[in-house]
Amino acid sequence: MFALALPELLEALQFAAVKHQYDRRGGYDRLPYINHLIKVANGLVNRCGFTEDTLLLAAVLHDIVEDTDVTGEELAERFGHEVAAIVLELTDDMSLSYEARKQRQLETAPQLSRGARIIRLADKASNIEDIFSYPLDWSLDKKEAYLKNSAQIAAIIKGEHPRLDQWFKQTVEWAAQELEKQRQQ
Repeated sequence: MFALALPELLEALQFAAVKHQYDRRGGYDRLPYINHLIKVANGLVNRCGFTEDTLLLAAVLHDIVEDTDVTGEELAERFGHEVAAIVLELTDDMSLSYEARKQRQLETAPQLSRGARIIRLADKASNIEDIFSYPLDWSLDKKEAYLKNSAQIAAIIKGEHPRLDQWFKQTVEWAAQELEKQRQQ
């Protein structure tokens, strides 16, 4: 049986879809951003077997504070303090450069809560799949740097769930092979 109340999940999906309606994944030929949020939550449910409401709501909403005008307070009012707390843990400071944000993720990884660790690892696995699956205007060096940074973060935060760890491991192995193929072209 699925533990998450379907109305709450649909409310979070609709809220995220409205707030991200004009957002596109950078460099992905205008791929709607909501696809990423759905993919992360779907991976947690269907690849890993997670059914915890707070975790899945936070997964759907994990980028909303950093990418939209939504505040932590608004999230807490709509979806509860625990969901908001996880989302805020995962929120990057967008005033920092891309490289500084990735470094900050690495530095703060040891302090992440269980829920934030799980979502961060699923987010990284999903991003890696996308980086090597869709046409993307990233250099091979940037792809390699993302892969390396993600593996460094994973080394710190993995261990919360074996199926999640396996998803990440398989994704990194596949991406390393894809990177090598792309370098040989």
